[in-house]
Amino acid sequence: MDNVVDEKKVNQVVDSRKEPREGLRKEPRTETGKEPRKDSEPPEDGDVRGFELPLLLFAGFRTLIDRLHAELARQGHPDARPAHGFAMQAIGVRGASASEMGRRLGVSKQAAGKTVDRLIALGYAERTDDPADARRKLVRLTPHGIDALRRSAAIFDELHAEWADQLGARRLRTLENDLRTVVPPDAFRLDAAGWLGGS
Repeated sequence: MDNVVDEKKVNQVVDSRKEPREGLRKEPRTETGKEPRKDSEPPEDGDVRGFELPLLLFAGFRTLIDRLHAELARQGHPDARPAHGFAMQAIGVRGASASEMGRRLGVSKQAAGKTVDRLIALGYAERTDDPADARRKLVRLTPHGIDALRRSAAIFDELHAEWADQLGARRLRTLENDLRTVVPPDAFRLDAAGWLGGS
């Protein structure tokens, strides 16, 4: 595949295994004197490279999102994209203006407006008058948009159950609790698409 880091999960910029920093040993470090692990073996404690953690977390996220969208397509939402999910969450149950969406998504009002145009074209959202301010337009979810979010929630529950089957319910609960420990409380934000895109 051309769109992966590489088959050995090697950081393309810096690989601490190949170019040690000044003053560090040049041979791979092992605590027991054993041969260094092969890339196909699971890492032992102390044998994990720092850059692997964000890659593994992102790969887990990407795996769930890709599976979600494959199933959404099968269930009648073939044009839904990950950015649309973030945008529909930013619209919320009460609706939002393009400016509010931009703030919630961490993008400009113009970028939010383009996303809204796409959601409207796909039938997920509509523009309506704001009952509290006639000069303002709100973006609201349509029944089709609400259906996509409801189906997404159900699919995420199914994917969670699959992970529990593969890892064991206790291990998955531990993983989730450990992530809650290290993730700041304000980290559940909708601006990931803008953050990843550099907006």
